[in-house]
Amino acid sequence: MRNVPDMVAEGASRPVDRAIASLASRQHGVVSRRQLRALGLRDSAITDRSARGRLHRVHRGVYAVGHPLLTARGRWMGAVLACGPRAALSHASAAALWELRPSAAVIVDVTVPGSGSRARPGLHIHRAGVIETTVHDGIPVTTPARTILDLAATLPRRPLERLLDRAESARLTDVVALDALARAHPGHHGAKKLLDALHDHAPGTTLTRSELEERFLELCRDHGLPRPRVNHHVEGRERDFVFPGHRLVVETDGWRHHHSREAFEQDRLRDAELARAGYRTLRFTHRRLAEAPGEVAATVGAVLRSPARSSA
Repeated sequence: MRNVPDMVAEGASRPVDRAIASLASRQHGVVSRRQLRALGLRDSAITDRSARGRLHRVHRGVYAVGHPLLTARGRWMGAVLACGPRAALSHASAAALWELRPSAAVIVDVTVPGSGSRARPGLHIHRAGVIETTVHDGIPVTTPARTILDLAATLPRRPLERLLDRAESARLTDVVALDALARAHPGHHGAKKLLDALHDHAPGTTLTRSELEERFLELCRDHGLPRPRVNHHVEGRERDFVFPGHRLVVETDGWRHHHSREAFEQDRLRDAELARAGYRTLRFTHRRLAEAPGEVAATVGAVLRSPARSSA
């Protein structure tokens, strides 16, 4: 039979356990030792809960509540908690949270104020004097603009353009805000690259949806062709690539989506609509783009150099 002190202790723990569960539910399943202490738990009680499998260590001073399985957001939140109250998810991890750029990285990026470095297993800790942060889905994170500035330091040009396109499409930030942020951090390694990209690229104009579309943009860049508008509407329909000044539409077709009779007929209908409006249409398959990019570029270049006829 249990003694009275044990029964009293068990009854007293229930409100604390409910508070822990409530906190964990708001933080994607994780809590910090600092937060547990604020709820009234002593270190000995935290150790006891860990021994009994009610708390599972994620990082030093951070625990998963109830079971050790965490979602990506749980891992991100745990990483931020492990780095202190002024830390924020950043870089590739922040881009994944904002759905700007997917990341399967096991290491989580976190930025903290100050200088120097502090290694933590499973974490890539960045230091910054000033950090633009917010909270998204309950997780402290760098703002979309700051996330883009941080990634601009290491991303090649085209991935950076895609990042800008996605941010514009999702309406997470805009050119004015990005330009102002880059100029406010002239010593940041990504500032000049971001300003250069904003000068040459209009965010949202080259938002591709497939590797095939990316391949065609790369082909245009490598062969000195003008940059087309991507997934742009002409005559009430969305077209893969449009060269407006030349009245040329280029469609990139993969066999998987264009092997049926219905798809064949729809393609011809779309081409006829464009022809009536005075547009020329070129179609290239994935195989031609992959195996004969020079031939594709030569064809596009020849059409661009020939006069476009008017729809009148």
